[in-house]
Amino acid sequence: MTQGPGDYKPSRRDVLRPVEYVGGSAIAAIFTGVITLVVTRDLTLALIATGGVFIVVLVALALFALAVKPDASESAELRDDEANRRGSHDGPQTGASDGPGLDGPQAPPPGH
Repeated sequence: MTQGPGDYKPSRRDVLRPVEYVGGSAIAAIFTGVITLVVTRDLTLALIATGGVFIVVLVALALFALAVKPDASESAELRDDEANRRGSHDGPQTGASDGPGLDGPQAPPPGH
């Protein structure tokens, strides 16, 4: 049985993944801010370092997450979405061709 487009329920891990990225970035930023504040005793420089490290680490984690190959369940979901998208654009499947498809124009049947 396949799920409809509105039936997908993400797992708890999928829901909390963005929180993990922001949390990891915040921890690295706070660590950097505290070290900068202790060394320089300049609050402005510490805040700038904290913000910069937060953004850089968050972007790096997001890019690393994009580089990961999708697992089997994600690949199956992508295939289902693509099949649903094709089915909704093509209309009902009658078996007859209404015109040229993705492969180009079709040759006439033999005997014509």
